Amino acid sequence: MSIQITGAGIYLPDKIEKSKSTAQLINKSEDWIISKTGVKERRISEIDVDQMGAIAAAEALNNKDEPDLIINASGVPKQTIPDTSVFFQRELGIKNVPCFSIHGTCLSFLIALNNARALINSNIYKKILIISSDRGSIGRNPNEPESAALLGDGAAAILVEKEDTSTNSFHYWKMNTWSSDAELTEVRGGGTFKHPLDKNTELNDNLFTMDGPAIYKSARKKAYKMVLDTFKKTNFNKEDVSWVIPHQASLKAINAYHEYGKFEKDRIINIVSKTGNCVAASMPMALVTAIKDGRVKRGDLLFFIGTGAGLSMACALVTY
Repeated sequence: MSIQITGAGIYLPDKIEKSKSTAQLINKSEDWIISKTGVKERRISEIDVDQMGAIAAAEALNNKDEPDLIINASGVPKQTIPDTSVFFQRELGIKNVPCFSIHGTCLSFLIALNNARALINSNIYKKILIISSDRGSIGRNPNEPESAALLGDGAAAILVEKEDTSTNSFHYWKMNTWSSDAELTEVRGGGTFKHPLDKNTELNDNLFTMDGPAIYKSARKKAYKMVLDTFKKTNFNKEDVSWVIPHQASLKAINAYHEYGKFEKDRIINIVSKTGNCVAASMPMALVTAIKDGRVKRGDLLFFIGTGAGLSMACALVTY
């Protein structure tokens, strides 16, 4: 169970879209956007997800030896086939390294981290590169102003290796899915259900749709229970947690971990006002930002938690 994050990288597109500009796209005011989402600005990428992810990955590798495995942990693929991880490999100029995707929408990174831990501790791989890269801005639906105001673009990557120590670093993992809430967050198009060639497929089927209030109502209770269960089933207390790293769903969702989860507000990593919700890239972007600015230090206990379409929820306790 002993793994270590040995590299971290991030890509923030140069183009910044302030909420004043976003307001014109969705026919709302800047104040409305900030009050509803907490997002003051988001990044808009002019390069595609494979290039974005490769930039973050190159920083995470930092001229180290090539990884044994590349895992794409993004929310939306570059294309249906082949897998996006293949394009990451090509952009990085890496050859003869296996690649695949783990797709759990906004939880993709956390699920990939748990799978990397299992693969490393099974002695199948020693060094795994996880890349999350999303262009949420492309799928914005102007007819759904709240979700459209949330989404932004960004990428992050980490390098995970086996740690030569007897001390456990991956302490806890839990995930659950409630498929009764499947229709609360969707992109219906692109697959067999709403195929592009189907005469009944409409433009809106290819855009992001979300019932934000319904998701918050459902997820808040589930998150509260998951937090309670985590500290009942482990030898840790909430006070032992150095940093809570949530999915950057919205400011309201992040603040819920303080209001209902009872974590100290200044111990919750919150970047949503500057980046918006970058889908699966949001959680690793928050992690890497906090590593780069010195908040997250070696030995810190990190509590990852978040939701994904499904509705799914997952959490993990990891020592950095």
